[in-house]
Amino acid sequence: MNLLQELRWRGLIYDIINEEELEKRLEEGPITLYCGFDPTADSLHIGSLIPIITLMRFHRAGHRVIALTGSATGLVGDPTGKKSERALNDVDTVHAWGKIFKNQMSRFLPFDNKTAFSMDNYEWLGPMRALELWREFGRHFNVNLMLAKETVKSRLDSGLTYLEFSYMIMQSIDFLKMYQNPELHCELQIGGQDQWGNITAGMDLIRKIEGPEAKVYGLTMPLILKSDGTKFGKTESGAVWLDEAKTSPYEMYQFFVNVADSDAIRFLKYYTFLTKEEIEALEEELKTAPHLRSAQKALAREIVTLVHGDKAYQQALKLSEALFSG
Repeated sequence: MNLLQELRWRGLIYDIINEEELEKRLEEGPITLYCGFDPTADSLHIGSLIPIITLMRFHRAGHRVIALTGSATGLVGDPTGKKSERALNDVDTVHAWGKIFKNQMSRFLPFDNKTAFSMDNYEWLGPMRALELWREFGRHFNVNLMLAKETVKSRLDSGLTYLEFSYMIMQSIDFLKMYQNPELHCELQIGGQDQWGNITAGMDLIRKIEGPEAKVYGLTMPLILKSDGTKFGKTESGAVWLDEAKTSPYEMYQFFVNVADSDAIRFLKYYTFLTKEEIEALEEELKTAPHLRSAQKALAREIVTLVHGDKAYQQALKLSEALFSG
């Protein structure tokens, strides 16, 4: 399987913009891609792991990856999927959270500024003057087309502020700036399925400024749901965080070891680097001996080890065995 085939097998592709062209481009050699992470909390959570692991898969396949911290866009707030305007956080808080995000992402990607890059969009959006934003970039956006994007359309009845409306423009500038950077020449943006409108807006902006021949691509990943249709990654006490002070390795282990049989194999494909053969073997064992929970135990082992390391996993396992041995 090539990389896109593997991502499809794992269920990690919701849609691809210019799929045939992207497949050819990946066959030609390394591509540079990015994914953005707005610091809207003081830690990443397991929902953030899907795009991070997808960046890791591209990196391991020989491509160059950018983890973009959105300190500037985080000050504005993405209206996507939100029924009302986000509470605005102050600048110092967002920058502090951005540093935490960068540190957490460095566990997963080797930021060597050659094959993996940690960047922050405040670098170019922070100093930008309002007139530059409107004259240089605003003139390339058709309001009628923006209103037709699902991101915006879903909020028109409940009310959408100009601040949130400008989010799409800001994210588009991110893609443009990294495409124009000669050291990066970023051609691909990945994101959740709800980012389709923002990704296509960025691609349109690049073509309008750089010319219609500019080759850029977009890939979206599905929203992770449990088999009952509810959003995955939440507990009664809130999100499952990557910060061990907020969610301990033991709590993370328990969360994943207790996923439903109907979800275990799907989540093994999403969250782990186990091979197709290894996952199929666990799937067979789940069918023949579900009481052993081998798939769930493998899932918990792989994720806790990835996020916190083998020592933390071993400690979580011992604690779990001690508490539930009776």
